[in-house]
Amino acid sequence: MAIVPNTFTPTLPLAVRRWASRIYPGDLAQTSGVRAELASDLVGLTGLSEETGENMVLCLSEMFANACAHSRSGQDVEGRVVRTLYMPTASSIQVAVVDDGMRTDTVEFQGPETPDWSVEEWGEAERGRGLLLIQHLATRWGTRSVVDFPFCAGLGTVIWAEFALGGGQG
Repeated sequence: MAIVPNTFTPTLPLAVRRWASRIYPGDLAQTSGVRAELASDLVGLTGLSEETGENMVLCLSEMFANACAHSRSGQDVEGRVVRTLYMPTASSIQVAVVDDGMRTDTVEFQGPETPDWSVEEWGEAERGRGLLLIQHLATRWGTRSVVDFPFCAGLGTVIWAEFALGGGQG
């Protein structure tokens, strides 16, 4: 005898929409393809303004470039970058990049963070504006380790940027 009647249907707060992950070689020459595929994935998404779509593509290209420049994704011949895209809520969409982990040829980069520079330092800097751009354009953004165990540090970083549908920023 069944305890739960046959008419029982679990209710989910929201059916999360996910697109298939895309995997790219960790090569800056791939950037235009990465941008084009995100733009293609976003076509026809209800509630996504043209401006927000363009901001997402720009932020993705910055995240991809950082993965290629600062991780094993761009160091190794077989390096790769994974792009994910999903809607965590009915009114937001998130794009993320997963890299291959810490480079073995340098110790200068410890993880994605926005530089805390003076106006003069920003004026002279040749690099370092990508994360500042993401911080400005995205509703929310952040980073985390691929695996959240201390002994797995360096195995990869996820950087994500979330955008409000309808073009607003939170």
